[in-house]
Amino acid sequence: MKRKSAAVDPVARARDALRARGMRWTPQRRALLEVLVEASGHVTGAELIERARQRDPETTPSTVYRTLDVLEDLGLVSHSHGHDGREEFHVWPASEHAHLACEACRATWEIEATEALAMTEALARTRGFAVNLSHLTVSGLCADCRRSADAV
Repeated sequence: MKRKSAAVDPVARARDALRARGMRWTPQRRALLEVLVEASGHVTGAELIERARQRDPETTPSTVYRTLDVLEDLGLVSHSHGHDGREEFHVWPASEHAHLACEACRATWEIEATEALAMTEALARTRGFAVNLSHLTVSGLCADCRRSADAV
């Protein structure tokens, strides 16, 4: 069986980064990394803990959150906050983005940086404020829920 190099294999890359920071490579951290590689989109810390515990029951919340903090420092994971305030993790984020959240149906969508550009530039111009898109969630009503509300 051919091994992937650390440059290509995200688990090996994360393992090497953790070791470089003086952190041990434990079965629990390996379980978390494997779960992260398999995840897509947004996932909560509680979901990550549950999935990692299915692989290794010894996984503790403190290990998961400590490891997530380091992985975020390394740019391998990012976090944001959903419209309900809960922390969500974006695994291996391709680009910075914000979110739309429907208050009625609870659906969420990503807003790419280019789509949010007019809003972020206006805030920078009028207030001198640099927006961190990864923590921006715009709440409101989606088109379907607006139509439903208008029909009533």
